Amino acid sequence: MDDQIIIQNGKRSSRFFFLALLLFITLFGSVKEGIGQTLTRDFLLLKRGPQEKKQIRFFIGESITYKSKKLGYFVTDKIVRLDLDYIYLTENILKPEDILEIDIRNKDPRNYTLRNLTSLFLGSGALLLGVESINSIYQQNEFGIDSGVGLTAGILIGTGLAILPIRYKIFKNEGKNRIQILLLSPE
Repeated sequence: MDDQIIIQNGKRSSRFFFLALLLFITLFGSVKEGIGQTLTRDFLLLKRGPQEKKQIRFFIGESITYKSKKLGYFVTDKIVRLDLDYIYLTENILKPEDILEIDIRNKDPRNYTLRNLTSLFLGSGALLLGVESINSIYQQNEFGIDSGVGLTAGILIGTGLAILPIRYKIFKNEGKNRIQILLLSPE
């Protein structure tokens, strides 16, 4: 009987040891990866002005969609390395001056605000219509929407649909807009 208890405790302790080892390896791997990412802080800065919210950063390892002077169409590529004067991509090597436009639809933080506003207006208009219809069915036993509520819901939905196509799509490398390479990693 005592031998069975000792064997069961041994199995529990070996399970605990393997789980602790697995947890340690997982945590150490993620910490090591985080340290590696903080050491490579070089990035490509798209600058529209001095304000922080108008600056967009592309870090090493990120995909970038651009149109260069050599090519008349957009190309998606991955940033491999940054130098003082050159941007090294998987398929190309460019100077910042050679880039005409960069697609920033998924990168510009202002687009998230516009997307959230669109969702807010569309959702609130639909919710207002739904609540009014349920309320009228409950109180009057028939479906109906008040004209004021219908007008307000229509304005909300119309505003949401009007905001829908408004997005910051392309960063043009001209005028006040500049593309800079910032090297902050220890060499």
